[in-house]
Amino acid sequence: MSWLAAPPPPTADDQQSVPVTLDEAAERATDAAGWVEQNWATWLNTGLKIILILIVALTLRMLVRKALTKLIDRMNRSAQAVEGTALGGLLVNAERRRQRSEAIGSVLRSVASFLILGTAALMILGAFKIDLAPLLASAGVAGVAIGFGARNLVTDFLSGVFMILEDQYGVGDSIDAGVASGEVVEVGLRVTKLRGVDGEIWYVRNGEIKRIGNLSQGWATAGVDVTVRPTEDLDRVRELIIESTEAMSKDEPWNERLWGPVEVLGLTEVLLDSMTVRVSAKTMPGKKLGVERELRWRIKRALDAEGIRIVGGLPLEETPAKADPTAGMNAPSVFSSPSSPQSAAATPLPLPKPAK
Repeated sequence: MSWLAAPPPPTADDQQSVPVTLDEAAERATDAAGWVEQNWATWLNTGLKIILILIVALTLRMLVRKALTKLIDRMNRSAQAVEGTALGGLLVNAERRRQRSEAIGSVLRSVASFLILGTAALMILGAFKIDLAPLLASAGVAGVAIGFGARNLVTDFLSGVFMILEDQYGVGDSIDAGVASGEVVEVGLRVTKLRGVDGEIWYVRNGEIKRIGNLSQGWATAGVDVTVRPTEDLDRVRELIIESTEAMSKDEPWNERLWGPVEVLGLTEVLLDSMTVRVSAKTMPGKKLGVERELRWRIKRALDAEGIRIVGGLPLEETPAKADPTAGMNAPSVFSSPSSPQSAAATPLPLPKPAK
């Protein structure tokens, strides 16, 4: 007899308001006691199985979450240790590593909890002798329907997970995401928040990012073009540029922002009225614009001190030409000559003399 067997059906006496005798009550009590005695072992076995499943699932979930938490803490401690060194402080962003590790830990903990508790729920349903085949089939169909309806959400989520795992960018990085560019303020599993050049906040879905240009990883290159007149001495121009940049590399804070000597690459353009000299330097990531501005400032001052004029400055002083004395005179007229036909035609005819 199955443990789910129902108690004996009520008799006709139960449906009537006939008083129950003592013998009938004793018989019914005996039947109920026999039914309980037949099924109590099954109930106990099922209950113990469910309790064991719950204990194992909760214990396993707690151990996995604790292990993941320790792993994330170890990642943060290693980042802090590297950050304490001279070079590590330039290469490691503590806030970026913290948010990245927390996001990874949150995803892993959620996935572990879902798998462990989901498996435990299915095992408990199996302990109740419930057929799981229709339930799993219905869940599969519902999952496919939800997947088609929320495919953009799933795409955003998966893209965010891989971006975080691959460390494509982090908080504080300057990136070009195609649809928007700026400094990364927050990295989420679905949306990345950027701060634009003008201070605006861009909310970019991770699934819409097809390419990423990270301007804050490794190093950056500062490039400056110096345009002078073609008559200038190129050797002297090179010497002045090198002297000004060497002095810059020894001053604070440029000695930390410059990661190599400033190089004069040579001429990039030669025209009839100008020539362009290219200057390049390897810099700390994110400091490119500041280094370029300082290079222009120092190179301009060095060239001005030697009288070398940069094309596009003030025009050269020229001696004004002598004024033409005939510039203010009118052109000669044909009417000024009395013998010209125009003058004769314009001369009034003399009046005839009156007859006597």
